[in-house]
Amino acid sequence: MIEINLIPQVKRDLLRARMLRNAVISVSFAVGIGAVVTVVVLGLVLGGQLALSSFTDTKISQKSEELLAVGDLNQTVTVQNQLSKLAQLHNGKRVNSRVLDVVTTTAPPAPNTIKLSSIQVDPNQRLIKIEGSAGNGYSALETYKKTLLNTKIETEVDGQKHNVPLTSQIINGDASFGENAEGKKVLQFSFSFSYPDELFATAGGAVSIITPTGRTDVTDSKVGVPQSLFERRSTDSNNTQQGAR
Repeated sequence: MIEINLIPQVKRDLLRARMLRNAVISVSFAVGIGAVVTVVVLGLVLGGQLALSSFTDTKISQKSEELLAVGDLNQTVTVQNQLSKLAQLHNGKRVNSRVLDVVTTTAPPAPNTIKLSSIQVDPNQRLIKIEGSAGNGYSALETYKKTLLNTKIETEVDGQKHNVPLTSQIINGDASFGENAEGKKVLQFSFSFSYPDELFATAGGAVSIITPTGRTDVTDSKVGVPQSLFERRSTDSNNTQQGAR
């Protein structure tokens, strides 16, 4: 078979050049669209980062202002300062168990024996409230109060001994006759008295309770608390039973 090429060489080159041009334009157009999309995405990311950074900077500024408004911030937030306060916190602890030593050493002997049913310590007002009963009536109660008023707390600081009264004020409460668990007639009473800071303090040396009848070392709570000193509340004259606290 005989083939006759009717397209001149020049025209063939022209068509090939047009195809190459169209291919280049298509590729360039696709690359341009990709570049635009990339720029838009990067713009959104950058804008989001700037917005987040601005929001974070604002929050940091607000929190910084709140912290700077706290007094003695530098002393409060440093670990070294916190460690330096451990000794101060330890010395500031209260030895509340000494209240048992007080009621034990100040309890009057027979025949003015008393029985305690409740002991409360109010550190805010520095008061100790006592509730109990006395078989010897008002005589035992007055003896107990006078013993408290004449009791002293002795502390030792730097080798020097200091005495302070256990209390200088007794606040009278209720007093009425009733029956105890054994059915015996007893005087039910309650009263409060103020106490000095030295009573429960840990700083310093030895702490002793000096009563009109003797001295007791309570630095390490050496006094044993007799079970016989405590009992359930007595029944009042209206036969209403009250539970011990």
